[in-house]
Amino acid sequence: MKGVQTLLLKRGYVLFVAATGLLAGLSGRAQGVQHLSIIQPGGMPGLPVMTGIQKTTNGFKLTWDGPSGDYHKVNLMDPSWLAVGDNTNVSRTATITTPHSNDFFRVSGPSPQYGGAMDCASCHGSVYNSQTNTPHAQAFSSAIFARAGGQTNPACLACHTVGFGAPTGFTNVAQTPQLENVQCENCHGPAAVHGAIPEFTLALPRVELAAQVCGGCHSAQLAPEEVVAHDPMAFAFEDWSASPHGTVVPDALQQMAASTNNINNCGRCHSGSARLALLEGENPSVTDTNDFDVAITCAVCHDPHQTHVWTNELSGVVTNQFDGFVITNDELGAVYTNQLRNPLSSTNYYSLSTSDVFTNKYNSNINMCGQCHNARGAAWTDTSRSPHQSDQYNMILGDIGVLGTNLAPYQPSTHGLMEEQCVYCHMQTAAPQTGPPAVAAVSGHSFTLTSYQACAKCHGPDTNTIAFFVSFTQSLVLSNGFDGIDDVKALLDTWATNTVPNTPALAGLQKYGTLAWEYTTPGDLSATTNSGPNTADQALIPDDIKKARFDLYLVYYDGSYGVHNGPYAFSLLESAQSFVTNQLAQ
Repeated sequence: MKGVQTLLLKRGYVLFVAATGLLAGLSGRAQGVQHLSIIQPGGMPGLPVMTGIQKTTNGFKLTWDGPSGDYHKVNLMDPSWLAVGDNTNVSRTATITTPHSNDFFRVSGPSPQYGGAMDCASCHGSVYNSQTNTPHAQAFSSAIFARAGGQTNPACLACHTVGFGAPTGFTNVAQTPQLENVQCENCHGPAAVHGAIPEFTLALPRVELAAQVCGGCHSAQLAPEEVVAHDPMAFAFEDWSASPHGTVVPDALQQMAASTNNINNCGRCHSGSARLALLEGENPSVTDTNDFDVAITCAVCHDPHQTHVWTNELSGVVTNQFDGFVITNDELGAVYTNQLRNPLSSTNYYSLSTSDVFTNKYNSNINMCGQCHNARGAAWTDTSRSPHQSDQYNMILGDIGVLGTNLAPYQPSTHGLMEEQCVYCHMQTAAPQTGPPAVAAVSGHSFTLTSYQACAKCHGPDTNTIAFFVSFTQSLVLSNGFDGIDDVKALLDTWATNTVPNTPALAGLQKYGTLAWEYTTPGDLSATTNSGPNTADQALIPDDIKKARFDLYLVYYDGSYGVHNGPYAFSLLESAQSFVTNQLAQ
């Protein structure tokens, strides 16, 4: 299969050629709502662009994308253009049931009519007023951009103006000043017709949450070479696409597909569309039943319409009362402004249970990452399944788990008292290096720890030493012989295989073998497809064992193995060991 695209100025067209013999090897996942799936310079394409071909039972389905509006007949070249399909098409799909070898197709779309943000201001004044205070609103007019020659560089204008290249789009400063900077139509598509005739529903601008809209500008594929050479944000779309945020966790996707209730429960953190619905006070199990397979896209974390002012509660010199470590937080200041929907740090307890009504529990002042990376209301009394694999916020603050009587909850790590908390380490940025050796740019949107450079502020410049201590800490938390995860797991297995068979009160647990200590749906430490004790048999498990397994899984599912909060991880493991030892002694 090969594709050819052509853009005609008076009316938009897209051409596509299909080699019928190759269709058998093509497939595509059906999606309830068609989202923009390719990146185009400037954001939302003003003209139709072909996005895919999918084999069907009797032919194949073409899909294309573009702004709102009707798309006229899909045409077949055989050898002259022959009309197929309906006269108008608003779904941006067409099924071809009589394909031929090497067929050509074109889709005729609405001519893009750009008007500029002032056309939107009369009805959307509040959004207009807030958006004009964002960096996007200075994308063309900033002094830095002007000094770099961007205002006259065609390679830059698609992403720094509105509709560059289209007849009604940006031309130059003198002729089209109303189309300078990134405005509403970059993300929502041409809107002059909507501004002139608001009641014309076919011309409604699109509300699109796909990351491909942002990727039209924040992508190394489309950015000018000189930008790619120095700006890490040029790689944000690629980094995000390869990150866990770029796809919906398969298990969560399966759960949401099975039940609309799970869209509300799982979707609040696993589905971008569901989460945005929740942020807007809607019920996603009703409004997004066909649109839950959208990943955690840019708009989930970034507010495209406005900036937010946050109070930095960790500003200045902070002393960790548990280990005496002193850190000076001076990057953000006492108050900082950005386009994140939530602040970069917080110290309040937060754990969003799936049984909670989201709008009643949501706290906009909780750490951006902690909104989803929390324990989701897990408690030691839970029996159906182990804690969710998302307890990082609670672990870094040391405010979850069951400790011995001499240890109090809330033991934040020094990492948890840094003013940027999670993003300080997990969203480091770095410009590309030409080498040798060449080093790719880092936008931070892979969300992985790519360097120990950020650690140098507190731990010294020797990254090899830092790497050693990280590895050493993790080995202590993980391995046998140091009261680590493996040791506690071994103790629980010992209890299940030795104590249970010799204790009449536990006879109902004998049939589960080493799973006698587990949840009904065992956690990953047991690596099994078998079930643990059922609901009735869970009542037979002593509280000490339930507390131990809970503490154990909190440390295991944190995933850092002590890096987030080493002292607290060891405290939990010690408590877990003590709980099991107490049962073994009886």
